[in-house]
Amino acid sequence: MSLSRTGAPVDAQTVEEVIRHQLSQALGGKRGMAEGAIPTAGFTLTYVLANELKLALAVGGALAVLAMVIRIVQKQPVQFVVNSMVGIAIAAVFALRSGKAEDVFLPGIIYNAAYAAVMTLSVLARWPVVGLMIGSVTGDLTGWRQDPGVVRLCSRLTWLLVLPCAVRVAVQYPLYLAGEVGWLGATKIALGWPLQIAALSVMALLLARGRTPFGGPAPTS
Repeated sequence: MSLSRTGAPVDAQTVEEVIRHQLSQALGGKRGMAEGAIPTAGFTLTYVLANELKLALAVGGALAVLAMVIRIVQKQPVQFVVNSMVGIAIAAVFALRSGKAEDVFLPGIIYNAAYAAVMTLSVLARWPVVGLMIGSVTGDLTGWRQDPGVVRLCSRLTWLLVLPCAVRVAVQYPLYLAGEVGWLGATKIALGWPLQIAALSVMALLLARGRTPFGGPAPTS
C-alpha cells in the first residue's frame, strides 16, 4: 500500500510500518536531542555557578543560536533548533517577568501536564493520538477507527506517550515549588530524551512484533 496522498515516502502494508515512519519523522535523531539539551544544560550550569538569571538566559539562548547557525552553514533542516529556540524564548518570558530562575522550567511543566491530559482524553474517547498520526499519513483521518484491533494498538501506544509526560510533571513540579533550579535543570535533561527514548523503545518492541494490516474489520461469515 503506497501512502502518497500526503507526500510521505512510505510503502507500508501494516499499521506498525506507518507508525514507525511517523515517529522517525517526528524525532531529530541524536543531533536533535543534543540541540534540545545543550541550551538547558548551559542555562542551568551558568545559573548554579553565577546565580545570575539574565546571564544564564543569555548563555542558553546563545547556545541555541549557535546550533541554528551551524545548521544553516551545513544546509541542514532547522526545524528542531527552531523548536528549541521557541521554548527558550517562552521560558525566558516567564522567568524575566517573575525574576525567579525556576520559572524557566514552568512552561515545560505546564506543557507536559497539558499534553498528558489531552492524550489521556484521546484514549478515553477512543480517538487515540497515534491513530490520528496514521490518518495524517493515509489521508483518511477516521478510517482506522473501523478496525478495533488498530484502535487497541493505537491506544496502547498513546499510553506510552502519556507516561513520560506524567513522570516529568510528578518529578519536576515539587522541585519547582521548592525552587530547586539545579535539580530542575538536571531532571529536565535526564527526563527529556532519555525517558522519551525508553518509551519509544517499548513502542518499537510492540511495533516490531505487531502485524496489524490496514483496512476495516474482517468480514464475518
